[in-house]
Amino acid sequence: MKRLVLASASPRRRELLSQAGIDYEVCVSDQEERNLWHTPEQLVMNLAMLKTTDVYEKLGSDDERWILGADTVVSLDGEIFGKPADETEAFKMLQRLQGRTHQVFTGVCLKMGDITRIFCEKTDVTMYELSDEQIQDYIRTGEPMDKAGAYGIQGMGAVLIRGIRGDYNNVVGLPLARVWHMMAAHGEMRLAGESRTANGLSTDDAKGQC
Repeated sequence: MKRLVLASASPRRRELLSQAGIDYEVCVSDQEERNLWHTPEQLVMNLAMLKTTDVYEKLGSDDERWILGADTVVSLDGEIFGKPADETEAFKMLQRLQGRTHQVFTGVCLKMGDITRIFCEKTDVTMYELSDEQIQDYIRTGEPMDKAGAYGIQGMGAVLIRGIRGDYNNVVGLPLARVWHMMAAHGEMRLAGESRTANGLSTDDAKGQC
């Protein structure tokens, strides 16, 4: 039975895996997120690979255990939008995105033993036109501050979105179905188990440590 270790502190990715009934452990990568590549696709795939490799080296090789690293960014006209540093930056991001169609890129790296799979998923997202007051109201909720592009499509930010083309879960932070089928192609996966960290603690108790 194949196991899964999530190399991410993202609560959205944990929620997606749990909602789908996918059994997993958590071991957060210590790699800092750095913009060292030119395109959004290159950036997210390389950051995902760095996270996966970091946790793989911590835990060691195991032919029965997948390591999953992922990274998500928003892009408009080639400009990359990560998580806003403060409310001012969040406001500027949402001003740019409102009334237009942008792209959400999630890079995924899966590694198990000698097997490595890396890919990037893209989803087009169109926002409604928003007034400055509407943007400020949303920022005051606090929701934008830890999310790429300064909005959360799975939360209150849903009312900002006119439509999407592509994988909804990719916008949340993980193209879940594609990840699942890629792992399942290499052996049976566990479902409906309790999520735990790689040292056996529950994710609530572990506070993001391996």
